[in-house]
Amino acid sequence: MALLKYKIININMDFLTIALEMTVLVGFSAIFSGLNIALMSLSPAELKRKAELGDVRAQRVLPLRSNSHLSLASILFANVAVISASSLVLERHIDGILAGLISTILIVVFGEVLPQAWFVRFALKFCSLFAPILRLTIILTYPVSKPLQLLLDKLLGHETASLHSRHELGILIGEHLDTRASELDEDEIEIMRSTLLLSEKRVRDIMKPMSEVYWLEENDIVGAERIDQIKEMGWSRIPVFNRSLTKCRGILLMKDLVDIDFDENPIKLVDLPLHEATIIGNMTALDTMFRKFIVAKSHLIPVQKDDKFVGIITIEDLVEEILGHEISDETDHMKSRS
Repeated sequence: MALLKYKIININMDFLTIALEMTVLVGFSAIFSGLNIALMSLSPAELKRKAELGDVRAQRVLPLRSNSHLSLASILFANVAVISASSLVLERHIDGILAGLISTILIVVFGEVLPQAWFVRFALKFCSLFAPILRLTIILTYPVSKPLQLLLDKLLGHETASLHSRHELGILIGEHLDTRASELDEDEIEIMRSTLLLSEKRVRDIMKPMSEVYWLEENDIVGAERIDQIKEMGWSRIPVFNRSLTKCRGILLMKDLVDIDFDENPIKLVDLPLHEATIIGNMTALDTMFRKFIVAKSHLIPVQKDDKFVGIITIEDLVEEILGHEISDETDHMKSRS
């Protein structure tokens, strides 16, 4: 009876020993397998951006991801070693075929599939959590993983940063509309998407054609009636052209006329202060227009096509294109009421 109890205790102890050893080995296999897919799923460029923004997890993982060949070799060597050890442990206590079957099921289910599915969903979190284990693994496997890293570097070279195209960036930004977790509001998203499209649009797409432009001819006489007309229209800047619209004499600013009495003293337009105008072509891309306005030091630029002026563009037109909404000022409200 005592002998039977002793055998039962031994069987239980053996079972507990096998279970403990396999739990540890399968656990390490799960960590290495999960790290393998999680680490390689992280973008070095994204990690670098997050690290520069002060993300501690990204700062911890970035060196491991940057030297991806060494990290990958260390993980794979360690994982293979753990899998081999689990088979050897089972073979000491169980028949070879049965040991291989049990080991395969445990490794595939608990050491590969489940951890990989879990780790890849929270890649940065787990890579940061197990970064110390990965560093220790690199040290322990260095004699074999370092030569493999050098070979991979020679054959494949270092990773190059993959940049997104303009349309890809637009799609990425648009995805923020579909989630409440985004820090961007709807207006910010629309502004960024519109800005990305500026290089594909031309001045001709948003300019005001000459048929809608209030302009003066170089030989005009400016009197009180003309000033009242300009005030009623609400224009602050008026381009001055020759009759055939082939030359621009400059831009007349209404603020320069405040101290001039036009009631008793009509003045020739050429005698008034005119500001030099910068000329652009109608096919100029919109993404360059802010720079054009800065260089021109003007909010209004005449637009030319085939040596003839066909319209004007203002900085307000450009801002409206980016915002996707028309900007109304005080004079617009006065016109709508009238």
